[in-house]
Amino acid sequence: MSHQDGPGPRQRPIPGVPPGSGQPTRSTATRGPARRGRYVIAGVLLSAAILLPLMPQTYSFNAPTLGGMPFFYWYQLLWVPISAALSGVAYWLVNTEDRRRRAAARAGTTGLDGEAAVGDERP
Repeated sequence: MSHQDGPGPRQRPIPGVPPGSGQPTRSTATRGPARRGRYVIAGVLLSAAILLPLMPQTYSFNAPTLGGMPFFYWYQLLWVPISAALSGVAYWLVNTEDRRRRAAARAGTTGLDGEAAVGDERP
């Protein structure tokens, strides 16, 4: 039996799924085409949360004080909840985009350029 007698690696069914049942194979796309906008916004939010606290020239002075605490300290402490909020928004953006892409792959919709999504070879 030669290697060409059996199905190719892209046509192999998923283990545990009966063949011919209309179930997805290894070549079926799990996600539709990506839209870059949400990923770019998430990257900018995470970059701000990381880079701004790493620039001490923007906050290395004593005034204004808050409850006797110099600006240098309370500014850094203020970034803890801000970073958490920015990370949460970035997570939400990426998660909703991933859900949209998975739904597009399940529905077999077309890509951004009007062509069928990758791996959407349906008869």
